[in-house]
Amino acid sequence: MKKTGTVYLVGAGPGDPDLLTLRAARLLQSARLVVHDGLVDPAILALAHPDARLISVAKKRDRHTLPQGEINQLLVKEALAGRDVVRLKGGDPFIFGRGGEEAEDCRAAGVPVEVVPGISAANGAAAAAQIALTHRDAASIVSFVAGQCKGLSDQNWAGLAGAGRTLVIYMGVKTAAQIAEKLMADGLAPDMPIAIIENAARAEMRVLRGPLAALPDLVDRERVISPALIIIGEVTGRTDLQLVHTAQEVSA
Repeated sequence: MKKTGTVYLVGAGPGDPDLLTLRAARLLQSARLVVHDGLVDPAILALAHPDARLISVAKKRDRHTLPQGEINQLLVKEALAGRDVVRLKGGDPFIFGRGGEEAEDCRAAGVPVEVVPGISAANGAAAAAQIALTHRDAASIVSFVAGQCKGLSDQNWAGLAGAGRTLVIYMGVKTAAQIAEKLMADGLAPDMPIAIIENAARAEMRVLRGPLAALPDLVDRERVISPALIIIGEVTGRTDLQLVHTAQEVSA
């Protein structure tokens, strides 16, 4: 009887290979099949076993190499054929990574699943930019939201941003104007400090700063592209926390 393989949902972190967990690095170096997202840095893929088959399931706005359902089917098919699969995802598999959907489909098909957490985009980007997501004098609450999703304008973000709170927005570059308008309509001050972190933890990282009202113009003027994270809150304006950076800093 053919043995069923295991699907490993592995977090690749924000981009720097040095930020992989030891478990993630070991699985990657031993795997013969790696199914990876488009945002996984090439330097991380270069750590894969020389004989590994690499399958890209890159997603871009309005264009998917494979729809999510087909990705799930691919993982199940390969595992049922007896192959272990490393499913490599940027950041952490269970934070806006659809790892939960993949794990559910695998378990439903009788495929064993192991989740290997990674440094999330929020943690990695904030650390690289030396922005403390929480601080006794500035924020005791952190919220993560998706800025690119159906019904964005109808979502209730009340209370997620403001005094004592930090809001981290994933996938918000394309909807920056709607996000700024939404937050200000909910009562957030136009001068609330924000930061955009592009290509976090990579050599080409940029940290863009300004007030909330300038968010759309900052994105357009600086031609911000994904991967990029938006952080909104007083912690982004605390210059006493800004230590020496290697990142390019841009202000609105």
